[in-house]
Amino acid sequence: MRAFAAPRTVRDYVLYGERRLRAARVGFGHGTDNARDEAAWLVAGALGIAPQALAAHLARRPDRGAAARIRALLAARIRTRQPLAYLLHEAWFAGRAYYIDPRAIVPRSLIGEFLAPGAPSPLADPEISTVLDLCTGSGALAIAAAYAFPAARVDAVDLSADALAVAARNVRRHGLAARVNLIQSDLFTALAGRRYDLILSNPPYVPRADMAALPREYRAEPALALVAGDDGLALALPILRTAPHHLTADGRLVLELGATRAALESRFPDQAFLWLSTVGDESVGYWHRDDLLAWAQQTRR
Repeated sequence: MRAFAAPRTVRDYVLYGERRLRAARVGFGHGTDNARDEAAWLVAGALGIAPQALAAHLARRPDRGAAARIRALLAARIRTRQPLAYLLHEAWFAGRAYYIDPRAIVPRSLIGEFLAPGAPSPLADPEISTVLDLCTGSGALAIAAAYAFPAARVDAVDLSADALAVAARNVRRHGLAARVNLIQSDLFTALAGRRYDLILSNPPYVPRADMAALPREYRAEPALALVAGDDGLALALPILRTAPHHLTADGRLVLELGATRAALESRFPDQAFLWLSTVGDESVGYWHRDDLLAWAQQTRR
């Protein structure tokens, strides 16, 4: 399509959207990491098509109403700087769609790579019968775990009642109310006596001072779901220290820390941590219960 030509086909609208998003310098990171993919998702959402199915529709010519929806959605994305997932009220995580709105963080945990259908996973274990998703937000990670471990009961915990309302909607959407239990709690506070074969957590880990430097899209999300004190470890350290008391004898903790991995390693330079590899990233930590108990004992000295 030449630069001055009006968009006609779905492909044209994707390229048109890409140029507009680039020119507006919007921020990415809530389901896509570049303008082309964001534009494709936006066009698919406006047309009511799953993003992965868009390729089959590229030659299609949207009718007037569909074209108007694409333009309106693109204008709103640029004007409001809200994550596209909020505007569509839909996010994709580990291969499945979820409802989302500004009451909860847009699901994007790297742990999802180990729970996606058909994905090779270091977490695969048919013996897992109890799972905890700590800081569940929208519930996407808990639901992905319920799919990945079909015989397991999953507890999904969050401090935010608003986030749990979004999670409840997603649990109903996926028909998992009998297996995914939502609990309002400040980390492990309401979980006395409960033990799990697997604890998953993508907690807040952004240092307070770093928030101002993030794109506006991130600041559209609940700060409670992002900020974790001055060094980003305000929740990670209590999770590491308390988790072994809520794990079964062979239980494991999987904890995502993002760039705050460096702060943890700097705080405990004599400790060896195991980091799982995801696409282009190693910020998901993996601990056996025994490792956590030994680490806790050593760090108290």
